[in-house]
Formats: sequence, structure tokens, C-alpha cells
Amino acid sequence: MKFTLNGTEMEVAAEGDTPLLWVIRETAGLTGTKFGCGQGLCGACTVHVDGQAVRSCQTPVADVEGAEITTIEGLDPAGQHPLQKAWVELQVPQCGYCQSGQIMQAAQLLAENPKPSRDEIVAHMGGNLCRCMTYDRIVKAIEAASA
Repeated sequence: MKFTLNGTEMEVAAEGDTPLLWVIRETAGLTGTKFGCGQGLCGACTVHVDGQAVRSCQTPVADVEGAEITTIEGLDPAGQHPLQKAWVELQVPQCGYCQSGQIMQAAQLLAENPKPSRDEIVAHMGGNLCRCMTYDRIVKAIEAASA
């Protein structure tokens, strides 16, 4: 399979039904994308495929042939994306496990809607779960990043 991962062209030897998550973590060695539920329900594994937020645990690597994939490591390698900066400034994470997926989900929202309302943020982020319940801080960070 050939695709671009964080700006670098890659070719991997993997079965077509191998979840993209495992190719990112095990083959590429990028561990910012997390395994959460394995069923596409929690959002911890969210990455961008051609600019769209997808659950990498449920995306077969065969489905990303020729695609542009961006992980949390590729969003802004220097950590200067407005969302990354807002996350740090507002101390969003508690345990932090879900945060890369939260940021990647939010990044798609801001790419499509740079000034979302609070209701739009809540609706867009609704499928990403946080066991520590930092939802209010997540929303505030997205609002700050959009300012």
C-alpha cells in the first residue's frame, strides 16, 4: 500500500484489512494516535484522511491507498497549531489519553468552519469521548483556537 503520512510518502507491506491505526503505530512508529475502544466509538484513534477526520481503528489500510494521512504528529510538528497551543494554555488534558483524537476531530471542524458556535462545536465533538470529563475545557480550547 502506498500513501502519504504527515507529508512523507510511504509504502507498507500489510494485509489490506489491517487497521490503519496499527500501520501508523507499529509500522510508522507514530504513537500519538491511540487505541481506545477498537470499534470506532470513542475517537482516540482519530486521524485525517484527505482532510477528513476518520477513526483509524476501523479504517482498513486498503482504503487509504494514495491518500494523504495526517496524525497528531503531523498537524504541526512544532506544536504551534492554534488548537495545540490552546490545549496547553487552557490545560485541557487530565489523563491526556484521548486528547490527540480530540484535537484531530477539532482540527477538521476549524478547517471547515473557522468560527463555529458553541453548539456547532459540541455537535461536531460529540462522538469523541473523554473518560476524565474535560468536555468544558475542550470546548473552551476550540473556542480559543477559533478566535
